[in-house]
Amino acid sequence: MPAAGVALLLSLSIAAPGAAQSNEVKTRITAVEAGLVPIIGVAGRYAPMSIQERMAYYGVPGVSIAVINNYHIEWAKGYGVQEADRKTPTDTNTMFQAASVSKPISSLAALSLVQRGRFDLDQDANQVLTSWKIPRSDSIENFLVTLRGLLSHTSGLTPTGYNGYEQGTKVPTLIQVLNGERPANTTPISVDELHGQGFHYSGGGYTILQQMILDATRTRFPDFMQETVLTPLEMTHSTYEQPLPKRLRKHAASGHRSSGRPLRGKWHVYPEMAAAGLWTTPGDLARFAIEIQLAAAGRSSKVIPQPLAIEMLTPQRGGPVGLGLFLRGSGGAIRFGHSGANEGFRSEFVAFVHRGQGAIVMTNSDTGGGLLSEIINSVAAVYGWPDYASDPKPLAQLDPRLYDRYVGEYEVGPNQVFSVTREGDRLFIQTPDHAKAPVFLESETDFFLTMADERIGFLVDGVGGVTGLVLRRGGAEMRAVKKRTS
Repeated sequence: MPAAGVALLLSLSIAAPGAAQSNEVKTRITAVEAGLVPIIGVAGRYAPMSIQERMAYYGVPGVSIAVINNYHIEWAKGYGVQEADRKTPTDTNTMFQAASVSKPISSLAALSLVQRGRFDLDQDANQVLTSWKIPRSDSIENFLVTLRGLLSHTSGLTPTGYNGYEQGTKVPTLIQVLNGERPANTTPISVDELHGQGFHYSGGGYTILQQMILDATRTRFPDFMQETVLTPLEMTHSTYEQPLPKRLRKHAASGHRSSGRPLRGKWHVYPEMAAAGLWTTPGDLARFAIEIQLAAAGRSSKVIPQPLAIEMLTPQRGGPVGLGLFLRGSGGAIRFGHSGANEGFRSEFVAFVHRGQGAIVMTNSDTGGGLLSEIINSVAAVYGWPDYASDPKPLAQLDPRLYDRYVGEYEVGPNQVFSVTREGDRLFIQTPDHAKAPVFLESETDFFLTMADERIGFLVDGVGGVTGLVLRRGGAEMRAVKKRTS
């Protein structure tokens, strides 16, 4: 689509889904707004709180929500401001960085090429790539990277994710990112021999997908995404353009650090567009989720037909993910979704395959992860989602004197350190993603957070010494080694 056409689409206001809301819908909105509790309930510890209270608690300047009911957007609403200390309100037109939620939309576009016969899910990806080739693995027998493996994170590829680039700094080309060449700030794409072709979350896999689409279509990736997915699904406030065009910046939320201050330059630039480059709104993501629901039910095929939609929703190689979508639940409660974490932004969506329900939440802060989950849990309670709410978890008993063995710094990689501290009879953890938060004991080595969708497993040696930890977020894991103290 010509740039002028994109600009026209993005200048249009999204029709307020609740413009003529019934009293019943208004009642549900009020109940969602007032029903937030920590994502893992600890019996008797918390009473429901409001969105505004929880925004203040987490230090999140702005949040935007869309709720799907009966296969349509029942309501959408923004809260707070686009940038701290400024007055521009967050509304349904405010664009956020979707971060890794970019991946399922990129996956849908890739499957449109499968439908057209341009791609095959199980062919060697190197047969499509012409500008760059995936490194071979000499240690994994019959190693083969396929589109199926890329979309389902089962090709054993690194790196896991991307940090982006501050505005005003030099941004690498896609080939430089793939090769890990300066000014890229990530390592080259490589095969993680510890994972082989099992599930291993990989932003690098989607960067390869981006290059595949470029080589196969000879079309700029943002243009391809606009023509293939965004325009057909009427995602009128969405773009994969990186950096964000000047004409759209007035609609964009600024990212914020855990300190509450905006990122330098307001947001980072992500040349890894397929993996992390989408700017969008909850309303537009709701349109994507509804398309998947309708296509899977055989009721719509704007981008892909029912068989490919079902393929997206089918677990691949024993992992927790289909083709671009994480999967949870069973029976009539099967649901799909994805979360995202770019510098200064957190987002998440969840939608049921069969019920025509779902919710999308986007925030403009590194500390938004817990808030996302609290809001979605509130939606789940008000709308009666099955097999979703977490029961209050009993706390295990452990002599607090043993807590000292967990205290220390745990190193994930360069500039990535988790800090575990003790205050009296309580343990706390601080990560690069969020401020210090209390952790609660499930067993002698397993802890959970109530303020983020995370669990911690401590690794111990044969004599009970703690050697590291595993941080689990949804279907992904991050391992850290405890640093020795002198």
